[in-house]
Amino acid sequence: MAPSAIDQFTSGSAPKPVLPPLQLYAAKEAHFEGHVKPQPDGYQTARARGADNAAIVIDNGSSATRAGWSFEDAPRFSIPPIFAKYRDRKIGRTYAFAGSDVYADTTARGHMRNAFEAGSGIVSNWDVMESVLDYIFLKMGLDESNATIDVPIVITEAVANLPYSRKSMTEIIFECYSAPSLAFGIDSLFSYAHNQGKTGLVVSSSHSSTHLIPVFNSKPLLSQATRLNWGGSQNAEYLLKLLRLKYPTFPGRINVSQAEYMVREHCYVSRDYDLELSHYLDWDGLEDRDRVVQYPFTEEVVIQKSEEELARAAEKRKESGRRLQEQAAKMRLEKLMRKEQELEYYRELQTRISTETKKEIKRLLDAEELKDEAALAKTIKELDASIRKSRQKDLGGPDVEEEAEAPDYSLLEIPDDQLDEATLKQKRHQRLMKSNNEARARAKAEKEAEKARVAEIARLDEDRRINDLDGWLAERRAARAAMVQKLKDRERLKADLGNRKSLASQIRMKSIANLASDEKSKKRRRGGDDDNFGANDDDWGVYRQIATGEGSDDEEEEDLEASLKRMEEELLTHDPDFTVEHTLDAQTDWTKSLVHAFLRGPRPFDPSSQAEAHQIHLNVERIRVPEVIFQPSIAGLDQAGISEIGADILGHRVSGLGKRDDFLRDIFLTGGNTLFRNFDDRLRDELRAALTAEAPLTLRYAQDAVLDAWKGAASWAATPAWKSAAVSREEYLEKGPEYMKEHNLGNAF
Repeated sequence: MAPSAIDQFTSGSAPKPVLPPLQLYAAKEAHFEGHVKPQPDGYQTARARGADNAAIVIDNGSSATRAGWSFEDAPRFSIPPIFAKYRDRKIGRTYAFAGSDVYADTTARGHMRNAFEAGSGIVSNWDVMESVLDYIFLKMGLDESNATIDVPIVITEAVANLPYSRKSMTEIIFECYSAPSLAFGIDSLFSYAHNQGKTGLVVSSSHSSTHLIPVFNSKPLLSQATRLNWGGSQNAEYLLKLLRLKYPTFPGRINVSQAEYMVREHCYVSRDYDLELSHYLDWDGLEDRDRVVQYPFTEEVVIQKSEEELARAAEKRKESGRRLQEQAAKMRLEKLMRKEQELEYYRELQTRISTETKKEIKRLLDAEELKDEAALAKTIKELDASIRKSRQKDLGGPDVEEEAEAPDYSLLEIPDDQLDEATLKQKRHQRLMKSNNEARARAKAEKEAEKARVAEIARLDEDRRINDLDGWLAERRAARAAMVQKLKDRERLKADLGNRKSLASQIRMKSIANLASDEKSKKRRRGGDDDNFGANDDDWGVYRQIATGEGSDDEEEEDLEASLKRMEEELLTHDPDFTVEHTLDAQTDWTKSLVHAFLRGPRPFDPSSQAEAHQIHLNVERIRVPEVIFQPSIAGLDQAGISEIGADILGHRVSGLGKRDDFLRDIFLTGGNTLFRNFDDRLRDELRAALTAEAPLTLRYAQDAVLDAWKGAASWAATPAWKSAAVSREEYLEKGPEYMKEHNLGNAF
């Protein structure tokens, strides 16, 4: 058994560096186990023994219907009470399946119906119940030509079974099968009698419900019995709901049958639920508590190439790259030749216009879309520089240094009245260029000053670190803590802004409302705009107040994160007590979070792996699902838990008999839902807490918690009490289907 979370209380902050190999569990579900042949030998033995010494015993449970002969030690058949029927229109045939045979046909699964109402032990579909009985009788060899059953029948039923349900079953047995007699009995009382119980408290937790029945001197006190509407089927439904909430995008299909197998194989009752739950997802020992269920998947097949194929592919890529480089070089050479031709043409044009008239010069420049001779000279200069750069890059020529020309501001000293229109335009251009150059010079000087200031701060900080390391480290730790807190406050603010009822969201809406109220209601006249918003720098702070958190102050947040990382690097270098585990990235690592432990266990998760995407991790659910029977409020059930019900029965309801200790000496557990590990220990501890210290308390299990109900009914059918409790066919015809006989192992009228 895997250790529970309360075996050790030491919890680690990170998963173990070395984990054992992952153990995977298959996703099991109900399936077709093979064809069941009829067994007529039992019927032949029953006819030889006579109707008074043989009977058909049917444990009519909501999870399985078990049938056999009263003179045998175990039932011959155990099938689910399900039925499916459909018609194949292509071949014009109707198919019917009962029991486990339903799982043999895919189409039949889609038409499957259960005889019992969901979550109860009451039969609701009598057509299915009759088909299941037909299947049982045929497999037991009762295939007579007259379609009658000439052997008495004993059937189990639930506590306080509905009269209508018992009446319908009686009618089917006597009308459809003409059985000689029929007897009913409570399954849990049959199990108690089979285990030689006389006085005690029967705790029966089965597939559909849980019953607590006090028994005194072999007679059940049914008026004091209590039903808890929780059993194995509710456990499966609850686990299915939890898994669907846990993995809303799970690619596989999780059904109730698979959930039932998970509950049976992986769940257990916690001795101390609250304490174990608080430590269940601790990294220490999580690999033992976390159960991984692997669902079928199709992994993407990656074809592995040989070394020769990889070498050929690499050579092919290199050859393709060489061809592309050659083509690019050829294109660059052609482009260079075109530029040289253009440069030669423009130089000839420049030489030609030096001897032409102004009118001809203007015509030639307009033909080349040039404004004046200065534009021509600029074009020639740019082409020449581009050609030299290209030659240096492609042909390996010497590096070309840009000749920085001194700016010309000569026109700024000449008065405007001495300049014509063209020179005035050039003067305005020179003034603009001068202001730009001066602005760039000031920015460069400020940048150099800032650089010097930062260098001086770094030098002083380095001196402080060398001379006073402890004080320097203390300052760094405090600054880091402040940065981390600021980042957390920002994340919290973003989360609050997403909730319209939060304080941050209300403050934002109030700021927007105040801005809207500041607008004047009257219309502004043309030319009378007095809007001066933005003249004061404080006006722009309103945008920070009404920002939505997401996407606001991104640059500032990035600077803060970068500063935090630099500070953590310094602490990692100089502080021996500061490790990688103390960094913010390590503390916020998804693979080390509680949510990751809950969803994916202690191991990292690879989203690209189909195998891991089709895995279900059972951890907290292993103790949460079985806990519902002790704390029904967990699943929203408005009932008391099994321990509270038992304490109430033992402490108050049977106290009037004066022999409470006799009940305490025999707390009897039966039913498949009581087979969870620690179930008896947990019930004993909680009952002990409600009793006095000297009170005797003994709990025991049935020899076979699942089959003892059938075995008890079979043993009872061999006693005289059965003959007196059975309703004969003559009595049925005389008194009707509502007639029943009370006995110590059955329901009261």
